[in-house]
Amino acid sequence: MTVDVRLSVVVPAHDEAEELPATLAGLHAGLVAAGVGYEILVVDNASTDETAGVAVEAGARVVHEPYRQISRARNTGAAEGLGEWLLFVDADTWPSRALLETALRLLDEGACGGGAIVAMDALPNRVYRWGVVAWNRLARWMDLAAGCFVFVRRDAFEAVGGFDTRYFAGDEVILSRRLRRWGRMHGRPFVVIDDPPVATSSRKAEWFSPAQHLLTMLMVVLCPPVMRSRRLMWFWYRRSGRKCGSRERGENLR
Repeated sequence: MTVDVRLSVVVPAHDEAEELPATLAGLHAGLVAAGVGYEILVVDNASTDETAGVAVEAGARVVHEPYRQISRARNTGAAEGLGEWLLFVDADTWPSRALLETALRLLDEGACGGGAIVAMDALPNRVYRWGVVAWNRLARWMDLAAGCFVFVRRDAFEAVGGFDTRYFAGDEVILSRRLRRWGRMHGRPFVVIDDPPVATSSRKAEWFSPAQHLLTMLMVVLCPPVMRSRRLMWFWYRRSGRKCGSRERGENLR
C-alpha cells in the first residue's frame, strides 16, 4: 500500500459517527473510479462517540488528535499521510467522482492546490441561500477554498506551513492566500473549481439561527483576530443534538 499511495485524503472528525459512512463510501467509490492510488485518514479529534470504530469499518486509517481544533486536526492527518498530494474533506461533505477527477487532473497538470465552490443540500431560509451565493462569488474572485474541500501538493503545503494553528476558524482562507502567493512564485496556479461544486451539508443552518450566523460573520469580518479564540469561534465547535439527516441528503447529491 505504501508504494502505491499518491493521494492522502484527510477527514477531520469530532463525533461524526453518523456522517462518516456516507462520506467515506463516496470517497472510496470516486477515487477507485478515478484510478489513483490513495489512502483515507480519519483524524479522530477528541470524539466521544464511535467515530474511530466507524472509520475503521469503512476502510479508513485512524489517527488521533486529542486537542480540539480543526486546523490542528487537519495538520495531524497531513503529517501521517503518505501521499505527495493531499485532499482535505469534511465529514459532512460528499465530493462527486467528477469533482475528485477534476482536482486530481489539476494537480497532475501542475496546480499547487485549490478548492471548489459549494452547493448545500437544503437551506431553510433565503438568508442562508444568499450567504452561499456571496461566498461562492468571493471564492471565485479571490481564489479561496472552502474548508470542506481543499486539495494541495504536499511540497506546497509544507512550504507555507500547513494550516495555521493560531486560528480556530478561517484557517482554510489563510492557507488559500499563502498557497496562491507560493504558486505565483513557482509557476503553479491555485484553482477554485467552478463546475462541479462540492456538495456539503447545511446542518449548521438547522442548528443555529440566521441571527447567530450573521453575528459570527460580522465578528470575523470586522475583527479578524477573534478567529484566534475558540470561545468566540464557538460556531465551529458547538453542535445541536438534533439529527439533520445529511447522510440521506448526501446520497441524493452525488
